[in-house]
Parts: sequence; C-alpha cells; structure tokens
Amino acid sequence: MYFESTLSMLDYTCVDPFSRMNPLLILSLNNMGCKAQLSPTFYDSTCPNALTVIRTSIRTAVSRQRRMAALLTRLHFHDCFLQGCDASILLNDTPTTERTTFSNVGVGGYEVIDSAKSGVENICPGIVSCADILAVAARDASVAVGGPSWSVGLGRRDSTAAYPSQADSDLPRADQDLQSLISDFEVKGLSERDMVALSGAHTIGQSRCVAFRGRIHGNGSDIDANFATTRRRNCPLTRGEGDDNMAPLDLVTPNSFDNNYFRNLVQRRGLLQSDQVLFNGGSSDRIVLEYSNSPSRFASDFAAAMVRMGEIDPRTGANGVIRTICSAAN
Repeated sequence: MYFESTLSMLDYTCVDPFSRMNPLLILSLNNMGCKAQLSPTFYDSTCPNALTVIRTSIRTAVSRQRRMAALLTRLHFHDCFLQGCDASILLNDTPTTERTTFSNVGVGGYEVIDSAKSGVENICPGIVSCADILAVAARDASVAVGGPSWSVGLGRRDSTAAYPSQADSDLPRADQDLQSLISDFEVKGLSERDMVALSGAHTIGQSRCVAFRGRIHGNGSDIDANFATTRRRNCPLTRGEGDDNMAPLDLVTPNSFDNNYFRNLVQRRGLLQSDQVLFNGGSSDRIVLEYSNSPSRFASDFAAAMVRMGEIDPRTGANGVIRTICSAAN
C-alpha cells in the first residue's frame, strides 16, 4: 500500500520506545503521541533529482527578476503562518482561495512554484509535495541573492483546502507594535529573536505605498525626516492615489541579502512601522544592534529561524495529499 510505503520513509519520535518493535502499532500512530519528523533525505530514494530541478527553476526565475527572491520567501512565510506549512496559499479555487485576501495582496511567485512543480512531476509523478517545493524554493531564493543556505527538512504533505478567513487575522500586519508581533510569533512557536531575524528578510524586496503611507506622512519621532521626504514623493497622502506604487524595503541594497536592513533601522529608516518598532526603545533593540554589527550572526540566525518556521505544523503521512497541480486540489 502507498500509505505503508510513505510511513516507512518517515522517522517517528514516540512516547513508547517499544513501538518500533511492533508493526501493528503503526496503524494507531495518532493515538500514541508520535510526531512525524521531517528529513532532508526524504526524497533520496524516491526522487533523487528533485532538489536539483527545483534549484535550477528558482535560479532561473531570480536571474530574470531579482525581486522574485523576496516574493518566494514571503510566499513561504505566508503559507506557514496559516495552519502550518501545507501549501494552502497556492490553491486558487475561488472563492475559497487565500490569494485574494487583504493580507496576501502583493504576494507573488506562484507561477515560479508551478514551474518547479511541473519540472519535478516530469521526472517523479506524484512524489514531491508543493509544500516541500515551497520550502526548498525559499532556501534556494536566499542563496540566489547572496543569502545563507540551510538544510530543509522534507516530507510535508499538501492541504486539500485553503483558509481565507484566517489570513487577515493570523498574518502579521505592517502597522503592528512590537508586543503584538512578539505574541503572534510566539503562538507559532517562534521566539523574539526568530521574529527579528525573519523580519530581516526585508533586506530584499519592495512594499506598496498603501502599507507605509501612514508612517511616512505621520511626522513621528521614529522616522528620519529626509527618508520620509524622499518616500513621500512616490506615495501621496491621499488614499487611492499611488496605492500600488512600490518602494524598496532596504534603502541601500534592495536586491542583495545583507544586514543593511538593520542598519537602516538604527538610522530610523525602516519603511514599514512594523520594521521600525524593532528598534524603537524596546526589548528587540539589542538584537537589531547585534545584527547591524554582525552580518554573519544575522545570516546564521536567519537560517535557523527559517528552519523552525518551516516546521510549523507540517502535514505528514496520511494527514494530507500530494497535489498534482499546486494551484488545485486533487
């Protein structure tokens, strides 16, 4: 049975140390307190060239558009924060899709994941999940723009439904304060340091005027006046005017993965309010200063945080499917 072969490729950490000795107990894993463990070698025997195909697809996409690295990272993040990393964000069955929710406006990269999935399906039909492709794509995107690499645990399964009603409540917002950000990440099992490190993904990519209009026109003491003036030129105060105009999240090197994002925060040049609150007299100031002074520490912590984020409530075994097309349920 396919179910049995899938189980054999997973490692389980169980309360009962003798469960491995009794195959009958495999049938009641959910009742034993067992936890499926993702493994970087999950596809070594079933689709050994999968990671190469994905990497080639991501490199090609990023070489054509550097911003794609940011889009793919954000796509993985927005997927994991809703019911875990299960590729639910990729489903495009209206009206139940997450794609059209307010929090996911501006999220992109779907076509790149579709292309990578198509390539993998050509060599290993029905083996590699969209959720795993999304996780690997985020890692490969980081590497493509000079960022860190990390070992991606594999073995996720795909959801059969999306969660549009939770998108706007569960995903972080651009106007949040520090404590609410810390709380939102803690709910997902991520620490304050994880939150700051993951926010560092804003070292690449852009944001829409509608997300930072309030900050640059608010005349607050937490924003550099010259920076605000520059950003106002392309983002008028009036709502509905220039809402989709874009600005780089990192003022200095918007297309390279580095620690300039944190240096910008120290200079009060964070584009989003939720960026600048990381350095505004609160508990995360010390972490921002640490990353602003140490690119290597930021890169290391970012990689570790991406691993932890990628392990938020994954579906494994029978608790999910392998979608043939990432945008549609089987």
